Amino acid sequence: MSVNTPAMSKGTATGHKKKVPVPMTKLNSRDRTTMILMAAVPTVLVVGLIWFPALFSVILSFTNWNGIGPLSGIQFIGVQNYVDILTIYPPFWPALTHNVLWLLSLFVIFTPLGMFLAVLVDREIRASRFYQTSFYLPVVLSGALIGFIWQLIYSRDQGLLNVVLGTSIDWYGNPDVNLYAAMVANGWRHTGYIMLLYLAGLKGFDPALGEAAAIDGAGQVKTFFLITFPVLRPTNMIVLVITFIDALRAFDLVWIINQGRNGLELIATLVTANIAGEASRVGFGSALATLMLILSSIFIIIQLRIMVKGDN
Repeated sequence: MSVNTPAMSKGTATGHKKKVPVPMTKLNSRDRTTMILMAAVPTVLVVGLIWFPALFSVILSFTNWNGIGPLSGIQFIGVQNYVDILTIYPPFWPALTHNVLWLLSLFVIFTPLGMFLAVLVDREIRASRFYQTSFYLPVVLSGALIGFIWQLIYSRDQGLLNVVLGTSIDWYGNPDVNLYAAMVANGWRHTGYIMLLYLAGLKGFDPALGEAAAIDGAGQVKTFFLITFPVLRPTNMIVLVITFIDALRAFDLVWIINQGRNGLELIATLVTANIAGEASRVGFGSALATLMLILSSIFIIIQLRIMVKGDN
């Protein structure tokens, strides 16, 4: 009769031995090199392509450099660029107002619409895969292509919208309406992205919670807002951050339409116009970019703190 030792019994119960992490000192040179490169390469790319340009832009925002000549000729002027932006630069406040309106359109209209579409598609209605692909398709299109597609709809002479309404409005050229026309075109792309995020969150939702609410007599709408929506809190936080960043850095579609002029001024277009435009005011444009960085950082930090407090 064999007697099992404690070690044998443990091995029999678990079915296999527990793997012990291999210390770094026991790795061969090839493995150590691989691990170092896996950590070093992404770090170098992030620092070189994100942090260094951002820090350099902040430094240039305190100068009057025009982008021409050696760096040794740069003159520091303190916060004069920021003072000029807030006091004697006419396009700034309209651009900031347009960014706020852009943000409100995403929050109030297109983000809820994307969430609504996600709920519908998640119910696995007939041809749900087709609808999911159709709604997400604009997300993979470039801003230039989206601008061209909506130009076919907004065209004053042969546009679909004017034909349906029986009008001759220049939707992209009229400064009274072109901002709202651009918001709709941008919302077309934003809605599909939000739908995909919420659809991924709904796939992890426990159906038993909804069934329990239905047994208690709660309707579908009440169940969604009182049970489903709070459970999707991580997705909600991601959507808030992404929506704010998208609204603040809105650029490509507006630049394609008219380079951010004639009623379509946005902060991002002002940055490009000052740095890469005829004026070539790199220092001034860097100050505008720094303001964008500050605004986005403040909002993201607030959202992260709320998320951390909620997790705790």
